[in-house]
Amino acid sequence: MTIQRWRAQIAAPEPFHPPLRMIDLRVVCRGKKYPQSAQVGLSGATNIRLQVQVQVRGPAFANYARRGETLPSDHRLTRLRLELAYFSGLAWLRANATGGAGVILRFERVRPRRPERFQPLRSHEITPKFLDRTIRALKRWKFDIVSMDEVCRRAVTPALPRRFACLTFDGGYRDLMTSAYPLLAEHGVPFTVYLPTAFPDGLGEAWWLALEEVIAREKRVSLVMDREEHRFDIGSTSEKYQLYNFLAGWMRSLPPTELSSAINDLCKRYSVDLAAVSREASMDWTELAKLAADPLVTIGSATVNYPVLATLKDAAALREMKMGRAVAEAAFRRDVRHFAYPFGDRASWRPRHAAMAAEADLASAVSAIPGVVEAEGRTNLHALPRIAWDGRQRSLRVMRAMLSGIPFPSTKRPP
Repeated sequence: MTIQRWRAQIAAPEPFHPPLRMIDLRVVCRGKKYPQSAQVGLSGATNIRLQVQVQVRGPAFANYARRGETLPSDHRLTRLRLELAYFSGLAWLRANATGGAGVILRFERVRPRRPERFQPLRSHEITPKFLDRTIRALKRWKFDIVSMDEVCRRAVTPALPRRFACLTFDGGYRDLMTSAYPLLAEHGVPFTVYLPTAFPDGLGEAWWLALEEVIAREKRVSLVMDREEHRFDIGSTSEKYQLYNFLAGWMRSLPPTELSSAINDLCKRYSVDLAAVSREASMDWTELAKLAADPLVTIGSATVNYPVLATLKDAAALREMKMGRAVAEAAFRRDVRHFAYPFGDRASWRPRHAAMAAEADLASAVSAIPGVVEAEGRTNLHALPRIAWDGRQRSLRVMRAMLSGIPFPSTKRPP
């Protein structure tokens, strides 16, 4: 047996921090005494096994899954790790052990790629072409593409030989109708739309989109934070990204009334029409009715105003959850049984909100915490994990490795 070990430092491109990551690559060659079942498809070397072990070290990678992020900010290095998992065969060999009963995929916007350099929400977008490639790949990989009702059934019954994939779309964006729905209908696959019901009425405030527009336009931005005036110079694209991340994090921490005051004040200062931005991005009730008429479409709720539930008192959070469902049921004249936590990461909701969803008799509640769905009741139906696809990634090899469950911590319900 021959073992060789390479250690290399890779300089991460800015603005990734820390700037260096260590990658360990180990190749183990084993002789004929090892069974062919252990081989990983090496052409012309049927008696050799390739074993690749890659570790990307550093806090950005080590903690990303615990924070509820599908991919860390240094996504290029994560792509390298997952590509190696794919080519080594690890994604295929370990899928049965780590892949659970199936996965729920989370998407938001679906539209053609844009040329602007400043796109802070790029990770939340995919192109129609990528959606088409994804559906074709899922079929080729022998996944059953199922509805949320079927997800709930498979999550509490013994595992089937074929794993499932469920397609979900958050936010009720208009481009779901214009860019995604034609493809989904052509493929004849079920999917779920999670709707914050204030937005079809033109009352919702998509503050994250308005913030992007303000920063994209300006070279200097000032606003009131904690009763003090703050000024920011943002002449470069990197400075715009830094300010967007800073202000978005600050706004998400505010109670809804303070958040609304902050974004409205900012938009008035820089002549951005918050209401128009929100209406333009969102489907109206007429468009939603067309979707709801399709038996392959499941309509779920995502509160009324899409608040960060963790910033609300319990009574207000429960009211948002119940009212969002009630409005959707009245509009579509059908039961709305499935729910999505707004934003969905670990910072945006708490275990008590999962208890509220169960008490409200919702069939399921999905998060944006990454992971796979286990069978036989080992995953909490009111804290379902989803793989929130990062739109900066376009590699189906990376997706295949992620669907295997390798990158994610266990999401099983504790005994």
